[in-house]
Amino acid sequence: MSAVVLFSGGQDSTTCLAWAQARWSNVQCVAIDYGQRHIIELDCARKVATAAGVNLAIVPCDSLRALGGSSLTGTLTVPSGVPAAGIIPNTFVPGRNLMFLTIAAAFAFQRGITELVTGVCQTDFSGYPDCRADTMTALQAALRAGMDSPFTIHTPLMFLTKAQSVLLMRELGRLDLLALTHTCYNGKIPPCGICPACLLRAKGFAEAGLADPLIAASLGPAEPPAAPSR
Repeated sequence: MSAVVLFSGGQDSTTCLAWAQARWSNVQCVAIDYGQRHIIELDCARKVATAAGVNLAIVPCDSLRALGGSSLTGTLTVPSGVPAAGIIPNTFVPGRNLMFLTIAAAFAFQRGITELVTGVCQTDFSGYPDCRADTMTALQAALRAGMDSPFTIHTPLMFLTKAQSVLLMRELGRLDLLALTHTCYNGKIPPCGICPACLLRAKGFAEAGLADPLIAASLGPAEPPAAPSR
């Protein structure tokens, strides 16, 4: 059995990759080059895919940058803090998950694959409507009808908190992969620590009682203690 993981090089899609590898013998990843503000996402996607031993296809789709309206594709300032419930922040890229999963499905169709995996989540998330379960149910039906193929969209993180997703990665024995990921909306290394993505990630690791391997990796090795003066 085979599966295609919609991949960004971030924490959630990397967790989904580990989850998929525990279930299917052949897992392939698709990342989308959509003119995102921080190309580091694709660099991290390549590093994680190599470390996980999977094939990664990077598909160009720059229409979202041309449409604008998001701080992830243009010059708008990324807001700090987690947005209040019911407010869609300017980090939302309208139509992104709908387009990306359609591309992933087309990629899978050409290879006779029907299992699609994505890291969308409506528990600890930034208020994006295209991350919700009802969106995925509707999209799955549309993909099945539009390509006449029995696609299944798997969303293993849909109802997990960030802490639970961290613990899932520990259970899968792949916390090491998270050291290679990128989450920061500001594209910072080490992470900025104040954007919504950084705050949600930090909250998840804190509640799970585990250290984030990305922080240790991005800060580099500790300096050795200075030799005592004579």
